[in-house]
Amino acid sequence: MKKRRLGRTGLMITPISFGALPVQRCTLKEADQVLNAALDAGINFFDTARAYTDSEEKIGVCIASRRNEYYLATKSMARTKAAMTTDIDISLSTMKTEYIDVYQLHNVKSEADWDAVMAPDGALAALKEAKAAGKVGHIGITGHNMDMLVRAVKTGEFSTVQVPFNCVEQGALRELFPLAKTMDVGIIVMKPLGGGLISEVELALRFILQHDGLVAIPGMDRVEHLEQNLAPTKDFKPLTTEETARLTAEAAVLGPVFCRRCGYCMPCVAGIDIPATFILHHQYTRYDMKAAIPVRYKGLGVKASACVECGECESRCPYNLPIRERMKQVAQDLG
Repeated sequence: MKKRRLGRTGLMITPISFGALPVQRCTLKEADQVLNAALDAGINFFDTARAYTDSEEKIGVCIASRRNEYYLATKSMARTKAAMTTDIDISLSTMKTEYIDVYQLHNVKSEADWDAVMAPDGALAALKEAKAAGKVGHIGITGHNMDMLVRAVKTGEFSTVQVPFNCVEQGALRELFPLAKTMDVGIIVMKPLGGGLISEVELALRFILQHDGLVAIPGMDRVEHLEQNLAPTKDFKPLTTEETARLTAEAAVLGPVFCRRCGYCMPCVAGIDIPATFILHHQYTRYDMKAAIPVRYKGLGVKASACVECGECESRCPYNLPIRERMKQVAQDLG
């Protein structure tokens, strides 16, 4: 793969890199297979997070011995200096490394988040200290709120910005991407496949690749994902008019507000698998799978009707989805 420069970090990154969120669903053996296969295939950038349960640990166990072959990024939801300092040290220990190439403020989405991380005793101060100590190479920020990310980039404090971008979610093209490129801030694209809902995988990734300077991190937890996701990098060609129309048609079916299966809403206090429930309902309503989906839905341990409407999930959803109302609709349609 022809590598791309990640902004002013100067790191030369494979344009299709590794999103490690799904690795938390793997057994240790499965994680070992997919992580090492990614390195063998030439991928040189791995992105994880403290919030991804044991994803960091699996990276440490499975590929720490090959640390000179890849760049490593992680992120923390910590908002205070003390909490971020602790998380940085945990990340270093868990991933069995002496340094992390890119450490990011994770999902800064509100004024309260902003005020906390930017305060003198906030998380950014800890990252700066860690950078000065050689524990962190570069400081980044992630989020889903475009206005907040634009604000962050304008400060000049961040060398990378991580944001959702795909054929459905193109808001970053309006202001964030042009600004980041002007300020030489590296752009990391999360959710390039809409959390796995975009079925036209090759076209969706070619859509990303035809935008210069972007590095995409599709989530992977199986070796076959590698083969599928890397295929567009071989003899890359921009989308044709017909292919663009196909992708646009799929984006129209998905609509602008859909569950990306990021899992931030979990765990549910009632035990509902919220992402799985929404995916099944989406397939039931949008793809007319009226026979198959009710059978699959019956296999879920806890149904949508068990929702107690506590609202905890909505407070954690980065897309501000009306989860409680949607659960009522799922219960009405599927039980």
